[in-house]
Amino acid sequence: MSDPTDRPEPTDAASPQAASLHAPVARLLRPLVRLFVARGITFPALTNLLRELYVNVAEYDFALACKEQTDSRVSLLTGIHRKEVRRLRGAGAPVSEVPGVVSRTSRIIARWIAAPEFTDGQGRPLPLPRLAEEAGPSFEALVAGVTRDVRPRAVLDEWLDRGLAVLDDQGRVVLLEGAYLPRGGGEPQFSCFSRNLHDHVAAAVENIMGEAPRFLERAVHYDGLSQTLAEQLEARACEIAMDALRQANAEAHAACIDDPGGTHRWNFGIYVFREETPPAITPPAPVATA
Repeated sequence: MSDPTDRPEPTDAASPQAASLHAPVARLLRPLVRLFVARGITFPALTNLLRELYVNVAEYDFALACKEQTDSRVSLLTGIHRKEVRRLRGAGAPVSEVPGVVSRTSRIIARWIAAPEFTDGQGRPLPLPRLAEEAGPSFEALVAGVTRDVRPRAVLDEWLDRGLAVLDDQGRVVLLEGAYLPRGGGEPQFSCFSRNLHDHVAAAVENIMGEAPRFLERAVHYDGLSQTLAEQLEARACEIAMDALRQANAEAHAACIDDPGGTHRWNFGIYVFREETPPAITPPAPVATA
């Protein structure tokens, strides 16, 4: 007698809805595949990761109300053999949480560029003495206002080593512009990469799958530009974006003071992108889309 779990996997016949996603998904994944190849994530390794994610999403995100999610239904939803489904179920989503050091650093920087006592009249982060002077602002007070689990001196040493801050000729701690966006391809940069890209994609997916758009997700897009104008627009967009981010951070920081706290999170992100596109036979006139 044959084992029913040895039946063939579900066929991969794509529905019209699935087929319509092939081209946009390919475009979406292309930059990620560039990153994967550059960082040594092979196709078999990515396949294993996707298999785990498919099972996890089908198990938890597509469970029916008041019904137990079965291996057979997960197999039907994902096209993955039931033996593999049984092995992978309950393993948990292979998505790591934000490392504590990254979260702590982000909160300290957010406070430094938002709290009035740590900024100047233009909202720029003040150079801070390491220790408090007559109850004035200091790096010690900045860190202590976020966490008391780590000594301010240890945070400062870490930031100086990572290039997030420097000491000026008066011995004050100066926040560097690069601290806003971690660089170097290490854990802090990858944590920001995964959070920001996840939230952007999640907002877009929610808008597609929901009955009505739930999240703001808009872009201003112009084609057929000269390199000079494209560079000018990029620079100006960065200025506008940073002003918006500073304002949103300042208002969120002030609002959090009286908030009782809870289980929700919020992310406000902006991106700017520019590239050279293959020339058309007839150069198109600039076209704006939103």
